[in-house]
Amino acid sequence: MSLFKARDWWSTVLGEKEEFDQGCLCVADVDNSGSGQDKVIVGSYMGYLRIFSPHPVKAGDEVQAEDLLLEVQLREPILQVEVGKFVSGTEALHLAVLHCRKLCVYAVSGTLGNVDHGNQYQIKLMYEHNLQRTACNMTYGPFGGVKGRDLICIQSLDGMLMLFEQESYAFGRFLPGFLLPGPLTYSSRTDSFITVSSCQQVESYKYQVLAFATDADERPGTDQQKLSSGKRLVVDWALNIGEQALDIRVVSFNHGVSSVFVLGERNFFCLKDNGQIRFMKKLDYSPSCFIPYCSVQEGTINTLIGNHSKMLNVYQDVTLKWATQLPHIPVSVKVASFQDLKGVIVTLSDDGNLQCSYLGTDPSLFQAPKVDSREINHEEMNAEMKELQKIIREATKTQDILPESEKQRDLTVTAEVAPDLDAESQAIDSEVKAEAVPSVTVKITIQSRVAVQKPSLAVCVQPPLAVTCDQFTFDDLEPDSSQTVVLSVFLKGNCCPSELEGNCMVSYTIPTGVPRVAQCTFDLPLRLLCLPAQPSKTAAHRITIDTNKPPVTFLTIFPDFVDASDGDQANALGFQFLTGSKTTLLASKTSQRYRIQSDQLEDLWLVAKELTWRLQGHFQKQNCKDFACTFSGSIPLQEYFELIDRHFELRLNAEKFQELLSERAVQFRAIERRLLTRFKDRTPAPLQHLDTLLEGTFREVIALADAAEENQANLFQAFTKLKSATHLVIMLISLWQKLSTDQVAILEATFLPLAEDTQELGWEEAVDAAVSYLLRTCLSKSSKEQALTLSSQLCMPKDTSRLKKNITLFCDRLAKGGRLSLGADSATQQVAALPGGCAAIPESDVEDGAPIPGSTATSGSHGRITKQKSKP
Repeated sequence: MSLFKARDWWSTVLGEKEEFDQGCLCVADVDNSGSGQDKVIVGSYMGYLRIFSPHPVKAGDEVQAEDLLLEVQLREPILQVEVGKFVSGTEALHLAVLHCRKLCVYAVSGTLGNVDHGNQYQIKLMYEHNLQRTACNMTYGPFGGVKGRDLICIQSLDGMLMLFEQESYAFGRFLPGFLLPGPLTYSSRTDSFITVSSCQQVESYKYQVLAFATDADERPGTDQQKLSSGKRLVVDWALNIGEQALDIRVVSFNHGVSSVFVLGERNFFCLKDNGQIRFMKKLDYSPSCFIPYCSVQEGTINTLIGNHSKMLNVYQDVTLKWATQLPHIPVSVKVASFQDLKGVIVTLSDDGNLQCSYLGTDPSLFQAPKVDSREINHEEMNAEMKELQKIIREATKTQDILPESEKQRDLTVTAEVAPDLDAESQAIDSEVKAEAVPSVTVKITIQSRVAVQKPSLAVCVQPPLAVTCDQFTFDDLEPDSSQTVVLSVFLKGNCCPSELEGNCMVSYTIPTGVPRVAQCTFDLPLRLLCLPAQPSKTAAHRITIDTNKPPVTFLTIFPDFVDASDGDQANALGFQFLTGSKTTLLASKTSQRYRIQSDQLEDLWLVAKELTWRLQGHFQKQNCKDFACTFSGSIPLQEYFELIDRHFELRLNAEKFQELLSERAVQFRAIERRLLTRFKDRTPAPLQHLDTLLEGTFREVIALADAAEENQANLFQAFTKLKSATHLVIMLISLWQKLSTDQVAILEATFLPLAEDTQELGWEEAVDAAVSYLLRTCLSKSSKEQALTLSSQLCMPKDTSRLKKNITLFCDRLAKGGRLSLGADSATQQVAALPGGCAAIPESDVEDGAPIPGSTATSGSHGRITKQKSKP
């Protein structure tokens, strides 16, 4: 807000519910009084024409009845009003009023009154022109260098310039490349019209070029609007300003130099009359109107710019000289002279607030009261200071920040998953080919401790899972109130997700205006993805998980998958996934082992995770704190690499489809241009099978688009399977090396850096960069490897050989005793004893691409490991 407000000299409100715009205000001595006093002419979209002559007794007085000289209703909306020498045979000023389909020129005259009611004013229609096209705006001036009279140029909505030599119509011309009308003005020094086109460039057209071009009205039939017919207009100069223009003005306060001022949406330009930029000013607000006027300093121009923040800024060239506050948003601003007061600022708002104001300040009459002097009590001040310091210390304690925020949280969100599946499935638009797709209900409760404003809830689950509704918006919540929503989760895509976890996030604003977020997670049941089935005796992939406790019957840990009639004798359990694959879980009767097997590597992950989680929960209920799972098998890198190669192959196919689509699209557009040229030609020529070629190219584009869409769906499924297998590998490595929680977090950040796979940044290059970083820092063999620098740019590799080599080397370094950490001090690491099946590999063999012993695709030696991450 400005420190200074515009001083109100005279103001009024025009009509009721009337609308006004930029061209509705004009200031001039329209009645030719010869006194040098300007009159304010205002036209509205309701068709009212008003003329004011402000004469306040003192500044700020209300409007007097005699200030309104004339008010008439013209029955048609008034787009623009201008004053000039529009009548032949006289140099007196006349009023031009532009309607949508009519141009009227009036003479305004006054008659001396014989009584106290004052002078009487009336308007007389001198002539009018009925327009064949809908008008947008107009400009006037001595076109062609005529003396003693002004000509009028009207721009229509379809891009035609209609020129009138006072009482007669001269000619009309279409602007080339026209789309939407822009501001229009006339430069008398260069005798040219200047406008801003839809191409966001300032264009200048010479009057002589317009006059000698083929008349648009002489073109036969519909050829009038074809830019290709007749003599094409040639632009004198053009300047690209990169934005739409609000207004354009030409000023010439001395005869030697003229300037073109353009007000853009975010910038203010001053151009020379040949189109070169004299200066420009970037505005940090949204302007609404402007007007340049003469400056008292030689060689500079002052400009008034109004904006949508009710501010009026005064610039001298690009320097801000003054800023003042207005009571309304101006849509038009003028500078006028009234009585003995020159330089009065006249502003008009879109709802009819007309104000004449001046710049300046009024002296402040406020005087600060005297402060009662009193003696200072130092003891009270010291006691108050100690109390305040104690409060500050309590508030800034680090250890109390998190507990306090947990205890006094303004809003909490909780999610409760139903223990049973929905009796009637809520799945919609599911792509799963199973007979029935189950769903589970999730109840989400929002509890507010204080008043919160417009809370919104977003629910996210891992694709291909979906929810029946993922966005909720609530009204303002009162203190100690709650809201509850119910939704269902189901499997939508025809593949299994890598995580059975959902997230709820509530964004809200507290009364102090601070935005905040509350969130929680919920776990979905495995029954959402699979059904109990008969166990399979054979499978391509197997993992074995060792425990340090006696085996637990499946009836105890998997009651939702085991029939109670089987009792404690069931040691084999089958999981039939909705996508068609099957996984079998076996429990050893003699040893403390569990085996998981399946024909697909990625299907082992969810069952292995569910097994370890349920075992940990079972032994925690029995207060057994030393329960642990271990893995002594081999890491299935070769099968893992096959999934990587499949995913990478689909990414390469996506790039190929994109290139082919681009080529066919270019070919399609080229054939279209040639066909359009043939169709526009007045002398028909044979198409030379261009139509057949166009149809064939169109079919190729459609076929390529369908293939690219199918490849994208396959790529999504491949990435989902790759994430599941990656989770499995991370769990195997963590159980094999007995990694801590922080080390598992480093593993997850290394191998799962992306939530989504894109062409710009894919999984392969991101993982390769992360593994390479670990190999040269915490897993490096020497300081020479630590000194190596990695590329700062991530781009799609040509193949996956480097990635597979780095992953193999990564596992080998871990096998030799390497430990994951955020530091790089690994030169003194010692080789640790390795479990069976994971013997250390010579470094030279790994670097030459030799596989890790025991990691080949033999079905009997694939151990898999449970993940240590506990379910929340």
